[in-house]
Amino acid sequence: MIHRTHIVAALLAAPALLAAMPAPAQTAQEKLAELDKRITRLEDMNAIERLQRTYGYFVDKSQWVPLSELFTEDATLEIGGKGLFLGKKRVLEYMQKAFGMDGTKRGGLANHMQFQPIPDISADGKTGWIRARAFVMSNGGWGLPLYENEYRKENGVWKISRLTGPFTMYTSWDGWGKWAMNNTWPDKFDPPPDLPPSTVYLTYPAYYIIPFHYPNPVSGKPFPILKADIGAHAGVPGSAVQEQWSKTGRVVDGTQPIGQPPKD
Repeated sequence: MIHRTHIVAALLAAPALLAAMPAPAQTAQEKLAELDKRITRLEDMNAIERLQRTYGYFVDKSQWVPLSELFTEDATLEIGGKGLFLGKKRVLEYMQKAFGMDGTKRGGLANHMQFQPIPDISADGKTGWIRARAFVMSNGGWGLPLYENEYRKENGVWKISRLTGPFTMYTSWDGWGKWAMNNTWPDKFDPPPDLPPSTVYLTYPAYYIIPFHYPNPVSGKPFPILKADIGAHAGVPGSAVQEQWSKTGRVVDGTQPIGQPPKD
């Protein structure tokens, strides 16, 4: 007769015995499914990177209609400190009113070069993100935006669902060492945005840390951006100069201590 204590002892030992047993080998079907998942993830990462680079080439030659087709219907766009534009139609309106109608113009220059992309895909494969840097050379001078964008897969096709491009630096052809221009703001040029800027910050010689969509790839820890870090950075935290620039960084009209916006 089996005593109750023997049954209890066997149940208690069962997890340890199961843990000691070798894991069942993957079947061929399981291995293929895992490989298919990994390949799909790599293809998705490549697709959103190509999508973002395509955006840059359309910017180069003022191809605003095909550029707008890269966005979802409910997409948001925020470039510099201009403010938020809501929806695919407003993306097109912003581009055509701010930079002229579609097509290259004689004497026009606007090269939108992109570097250092870090793409990521969600576990369900429906959402993607990219952090990337762009270096813009145009008739107006130089610009250095840093993108933190989001993408959505719709019916198997990746589209831009959120384009966010805070600027690190604006300058004329004299260069950032001589003439650092301040950021854009809502009333600097048409069209007006649907919503005010998500964050008011300063460009070089101040700096603004754009939050990362990904954690540290080695430690796995997120890189926190404290509320105190939003805005301008120009000195040691707690110093008088930092306190002053921090306040300036929150001024809605975008003024900053060096440079002035172009009069035209």
